[in-house]
Amino acid sequence: MNAGGKGANQAVAAARLGADVIFIAKIGDDIFGKQALELFAQEGIDTSYIIIDAVNPSGVALITVDDKAENCIVVASGANAALLPDDLTAAEQKLKTAALILMQLEIPLETVEYVANKGVKNNIKVILNPAPACGLSDELLSKITIITPNETEAEILTGIKITGIDSAELAAKALADKGIETVIITLGARGALVYTGNEYFLADAPVMEAVDTTAAGDVFNGALAVAIAEGRTIQDACKFACSAAALSVTRLGAQASAPYRSEIE
Repeated sequence: MNAGGKGANQAVAAARLGADVIFIAKIGDDIFGKQALELFAQEGIDTSYIIIDAVNPSGVALITVDDKAENCIVVASGANAALLPDDLTAAEQKLKTAALILMQLEIPLETVEYVANKGVKNNIKVILNPAPACGLSDELLSKITIITPNETEAEILTGIKITGIDSAELAAKALADKGIETVIITLGARGALVYTGNEYFLADAPVMEAVDTTAAGDVFNGALAVAIAEGRTIQDACKFACSAAALSVTRLGAQASAPYRSEIE
């Protein structure tokens, strides 16, 4: 067993890289939830706004990894699917003062939409990692500052099958046309394609021997959020995130694979 969950992985990745992280989530009143809280505390993450659900269990997942280090994941959402806008009342002030907000799709879409609206209202950058993949409304996409799909997710969002850099550029442009300021399509070992300000940029990934790609995207997003919060350019932030993700694939597990700042440097 390994600690995981997309939001949790991203929170741990950001904390290990030096960020001041507040994690808003919902867990079950069970052994998995209790273990999660202990691990977050060890990582220095603020858990004040993690809600314990008296009805639903903590989310769990079964992950298989093939001999090419690629993974396949089946998720039982549990309490994650019960994190609703009303649960965020206590965190309202934090949502107004955050340097930025990072979200993914293992929580209800209505909650993602609610928080995106808060980001726009309070002029806070919102990063959305659109995973697990699903269709998203143009209204929601127009409120996202930075979106970070992988190739499969980008195809689901745009209908454009990504077979190389040229098709990735087309998909990135299609997403940007929906009102998103910056589109970053992660390309695995090839790095990440960035489209912002009508310009493309390819951030190369360091060449590493992959053991397990689980949580590589989460580590990328956590590192990206840290770099942007520090005021780095989007190009430098992507290079930093690619380095973090590349290190993570050399290790087994999800949260356990997230690197520390000193390792990237």
